[in-house]
Amino acid sequence: MSSHVYKHIELTGSSTESIDDAIKKAVERAALTVHNMRWFEVTETRGHIENGKVSHWQVTIKVGFTLDEV
Repeated sequence: MSSHVYKHIELTGSSTESIDDAIKKAVERAALTVHNMRWFEVTETRGHIENGKVSHWQVTIKVGFTLDEV
């Protein structure tokens, strides 16, 4: 088993659909430029209320990825 060095970044995704969709959007967007992502942890969840209903979700996640081998 090889050893790895990990780096963490923080992302915030948003969605009018759901918390799950906000997470997926953050990960999918980051995947365009960040590779070797391995895990995520939800660190904060917020929402916006309009007319007594949830209208928007915002989820902050910590994402861990392995650094390239040199």
